[in-house]
Amino acid sequence: MKQPAIYIMTNKRNGTLYVGVTSHLIKRVWEHKNNVVEGFTQKYRLHQLVYFELHDSMIGAISREKQIKKWRREWKINLIEKLNADWRDLYSDLL
Repeated sequence: MKQPAIYIMTNKRNGTLYVGVTSHLIKRVWEHKNNVVEGFTQKYRLHQLVYFELHDSMIGAISREKQIKKWRREWKINLIEKLNADWRDLYSDLL
């Protein structure tokens, strides 16, 4: 899926959250799941994609990522649960 997107990764329901932006969602989530890139998601084992939004432009996606990153944790959880109440890993839906 080569389209600008923002996404949220976690390690478990109500666990650590990571908000990211990418131009290729399937590839980027695969990298997180396989610990390809060192950093925050590798350290906290954030392997579950629980939320994503597709955007028409990278500028729009980056703007949305910055907006969500400023949100309180409670707001991020509400965003996830609005569309993914069970905190299901959405990666297989992309394939």
